[in-house]
Amino acid sequence: MSEITGILPQKKDATRCNIYLNGSFYCGMKLEVVIKNRLKVGQDVELSYLDALQLESEKATALDKAMTHLSSSMKTRRQVSDFLRKKGYVDAVVEYVLEKLEGYGFVDDGEYARQYVGSASKTKGRRLIALELQKKGISADAAQAAVENIQGEEDAALKILQKYMRGRTADRETLYKAFRYLLGKGFEYDTAKSALTAWGGSDEEDEGGV
Repeated sequence: MSEITGILPQKKDATRCNIYLNGSFYCGMKLEVVIKNRLKVGQDVELSYLDALQLESEKATALDKAMTHLSSSMKTRRQVSDFLRKKGYVDAVVEYVLEKLEGYGFVDDGEYARQYVGSASKTKGRRLIALELQKKGISADAAQAAVENIQGEEDAALKILQKYMRGRTADRETLYKAFRYLLGKGFEYDTAKSALTAWGGSDEEDEGGV
């Protein structure tokens, strides 16, 4: 059992309030549900009871909010989950919404990874892309599988190098900085070195102390 220590109106929505248990925020809930079920400060409640109240009364609203959130751009499962939790929805509601969205095909981590790779591979190497995918909630294995299919990475590295070297002198120090720049963009050592060679630097220049 947990004690309700606060029921405070939300600043941005007068029809909802925030419920605090044992001094910490637990969830958001419609004011009418709070009144109907006679929730009050000082009352001891089971977490499962509050979860059931929110699931029954707000699952449709939560789904609608998630759909609106997805309307601007595709999101990963974790991104949608984080969004809903910040809105004050409990795990039961979040899981309900995610199940619906995945069933409709609106949330698909595999497709998200493929689209992200298709765009990011023009300006970044597979190592950096895989890390970025993981930060967005894609599993390490799925991220690695997605970047394995990248084609033309050498061409992308060369184009980035050409842009970097524009207006710069091709001395040893600059070529070394260019090499490090490509590594920072997520390209592997061999890919970065091949780009320098293709660009026109000699093998000795490409080493640049690397």
